[in-house]
Amino acid sequence: MSAIGIIGSKGRMGQAIAAAITEAGQDLAGGVDQGDDASALISASDALVDFSSPNALEATLDACVKAGKPIVIGTTGLEERHHFLIDDAARDIAVLQTGNTSLGVNMLSHLVEQAASRLGEDWDLEIVEMHHRHKVDAPSGTALLLGEAAAKGRQIDLSQSSERGRDGITGERQKGAIGFASLRGGSVAGDHSVILASEGESITLSHRAEDRMIFARGAVKAALWLSGQPNGRYDMKGVLGL
Repeated sequence: MSAIGIIGSKGRMGQAIAAAITEAGQDLAGGVDQGDDASALISASDALVDFSSPNALEATLDACVKAGKPIVIGTTGLEERHHFLIDDAARDIAVLQTGNTSLGVNMLSHLVEQAASRLGEDWDLEIVEMHHRHKVDAPSGTALLLGEAAAKGRQIDLSQSSERGRDGITGERQKGAIGFASLRGGSVAGDHSVILASEGESITLSHRAEDRMIFARGAVKAALWLSGQPNGRYDMKGVLGL
């Protein structure tokens, strides 16, 4: 049995992860939230799962490095500097960072990479995502994860090849670009579709999240897997054995 601690325990995902830890027969070490001192929780945990906010990440990583504890980071809205911090921490501890902890989404990411690598630039690639009205970042972390998979398959830089927020007279679509569209409304847990369209045919690869618990169960599985890994930076492909 492993003791898993939660950073961001009072949020929707934090509460779902607590239930998933119990469901998996593991020990809930406890949880902390904004303004709390996480040191005691981190010391008492075999692994941490972080679904808090980007602003808290640096302090959380510092505490995990000091205590020598692995951490799964599912927080979205990360910027380039956060990834530098993760890379630095991964020299001393095992860190798994992902835009989505669903096993299904990460299998979708693998399929998107394979499709993008085999179909040329004549196939336009668009990523459409929809989430509940309370989501504050766009595109979603999952959409970006899928975009990175597509870019990797095409051996291009996503930051130099993405199109977002089309409005007005935008001109023709740029050949080889990866497009993003973000929809918000209701209580949608997460719908993602990757559309590859060419002359006369199209392919759609999709995933629909029907229950927030799929993310929580994936996060717990990732934490248990990460506990047995050496120092380094990981993603969910390792959990799936890809």
